[in-house]
Amino acid sequence: MTIYSQIDSNKRKTWVIMVLFVLFITAFGYAFGKVSGYGNGFVVFALFISSVTSIFSYFFSDSIALGISGAVKVDRNTEPKVFKMVENLCIGAGIPVPKIYLIKDTAINAFAVGRDPKHAAVVFTTGAVDKLEDEELEGVAAHELSHIKNFDTRLMVIVVVLVGTVTLLSDWFARSMFYRKRSRDDNNSGAIFMIIALVLVALSPLIATLIKLAISRNREYLADAGSALLTRYPVGLAAALEKIAEDKEPLEVANKATAHLYISNPLKNQKDSISWFAALFNTHPPLNDRIQRLRGM
Repeated sequence: MTIYSQIDSNKRKTWVIMVLFVLFITAFGYAFGKVSGYGNGFVVFALFISSVTSIFSYFFSDSIALGISGAVKVDRNTEPKVFKMVENLCIGAGIPVPKIYLIKDTAINAFAVGRDPKHAAVVFTTGAVDKLEDEELEGVAAHELSHIKNFDTRLMVIVVVLVGTVTLLSDWFARSMFYRKRSRDDNNSGAIFMIIALVLVALSPLIATLIKLAISRNREYLADAGSALLTRYPVGLAAALEKIAEDKEPLEVANKATAHLYISNPLKNQKDSISWFAALFNTHPPLNDRIQRLRGM
């Protein structure tokens, strides 16, 4: 896959995910309306909510992620070394210089957000700036800029909002079932819709989470390769990932909704050597595997 085909693929997948989200929530609303007795009118409500959420996530999901992380904007005057490093990499990558933010935390990590390279931001923890050597920090910065250039950030941040919405709605749906009205349909029809509703409630958070994690894992490998191509020094990022692997401190502001945005799992609650089933729920590919690939370039 070339860089251009990857960008086109990410753009298509963004719209596909948003459309599927609207359709899924509409089906969700139809089943809920049948079970609760609200009827088809609830479908209109579900369609409205899902459409508004999709539009909102497209334009404002990056601001939400930055707000959740507690990131503070910096500039050329406050962080000259970081700003100049990012600026030089952007010249090589052929993209505008994104806004730069810092998270005051000694854990080593970073992430990028934005719907396109013109509306993007890259975020570093103070731990990354203080603990990494220049070539290591450059490798991390190039990794995040690769996400921006490849339009990974648009896809990944939108997924944060949509997955969160599906999870919240399914939880609300499950709770409201205890107070539902009797359906006007016959018992057999009502029982069928009840089963469908329960299946949707049970599977929707799981499916949404697996989609989010699968999207994130695949793009980490590609961004690692993009970093190596941009810096011409894959060892720099490999050394940074080794320091991240040794750093056992969790990032306090991170949570399960935003964990897949970071260059490495910020929750520090999973080991690289885990079972295949547990690996389904890991937000990132194993660090050891990423390091070996980089050192083998």
